[in-house]
Amino acid sequence: MSQKCPACKSENIEFELGLKDYFLSQENFEIMVCRDCKVSFTYPFPHESEIHRYYSSDNYYSHSDDKNGLIPFLYRKVKSININTKYKQVTKGMVPGKLLDFGCGIGDFLAHAQSKGWSVHGIEPNEKAREIASDKLNNAILDNNGLNKFPDNHFDLITLFHVLEHVYSPDDLLSDLLRVLKPDGRLILALPNKNSFDAKFYKKFWAGWDVPRHLWHFNPESIDELLKKHQMEKFREVPMRWDAFYVSLLSEQYKKSTIPLANAFLRGLISNFKAGFSGQYSSLIYCFRFMKS
Repeated sequence: MSQKCPACKSENIEFELGLKDYFLSQENFEIMVCRDCKVSFTYPFPHESEIHRYYSSDNYYSHSDDKNGLIPFLYRKVKSININTKYKQVTKGMVPGKLLDFGCGIGDFLAHAQSKGWSVHGIEPNEKAREIASDKLNNAILDNNGLNKFPDNHFDLITLFHVLEHVYSPDDLLSDLLRVLKPDGRLILALPNKNSFDAKFYKKFWAGWDVPRHLWHFNPESIDELLKKHQMEKFREVPMRWDAFYVSLLSEQYKKSTIPLANAFLRGLISNFKAGFSGQYSSLIYCFRFMKS
């Protein structure tokens, strides 16, 4: 095992949890935590040339628009409800300008923002999702190299909804993104929260781990530490309450529950109730801006 944290290179790392990829490969992995930078990470990291095979499933819903069955149906319903709510939350106090959604999937959030008057651009590594989004927006969606095409200080708003946890080098990506963000712009990160009640309840079965697709596992403390290195400050934190129900439903399936819907509904309610006091929701939206000198 590597004796260093892949994020900060500290040797002060500890074993946190053993689990497997219940979604697809059934391979075993570990969660390690760095006591210095506070971030947890999947061990071992799949090689970048191999990671694509962990996404090669017809059940990876964010890359498709037409899957049948209970889970994809619920996923689409929750997503459609969430889009307008997310839009209002992340654009609060802003007038329409230039928006970049990094990891835009099939482009639903961009389409909604476009209908509100934003000039939208998307970056998406998955070819199939990229094609769907391009058709939906009548605007070419770029691959991961697309950031190089934009000038400095170009965007008013940059969003990453459940993306940063998939990226091999969050520090490098943040540096690239902040180059194209205007000095008064806004960076939005939505991430699963490993401190949530549902994470602690389901433990190794918690769908929010999603190893090895999720390489990193954040909580409010660790994401603050990461962004401070980039001279960014958090000015708002917004709960994603629907995620508690969806993640609990997947977790119940991983546990092979006989009554997954009922159990997931109950655990989602409990998670949101407890988070009302602690702030530790299943997923959180973090709103960042540049620190004032």
